[in-house]
Amino acid sequence: MTKLLEKPVTAIGQLPASEQDAIARELLDRIEVDSRWDKLLADPRSEGVLARMAADARAEIAAGDVENDDPGTRPDDS
Repeated sequence: MTKLLEKPVTAIGQLPASEQDAIARELLDRIEVDSRWDKLLADPRSEGVLARMAADARAEIAAGDVENDDPGTRPDDS
């Protein structure tokens, strides 16, 4: 275990058991989801699907059908 990972593990260990379990479930879910994405993206068949999705996204952006919801990039409304 890395020193960086030891810090949150130690902090989590100070929490009530129910909170520790909730955090553990979130981490395990994240690891499982990441693993599924890794397997999906490693499949050569996914390349064509991803290319089509990217092309569709670029077309939507070019057509102006996409709004930027990132508050850090919106013009100041003041």
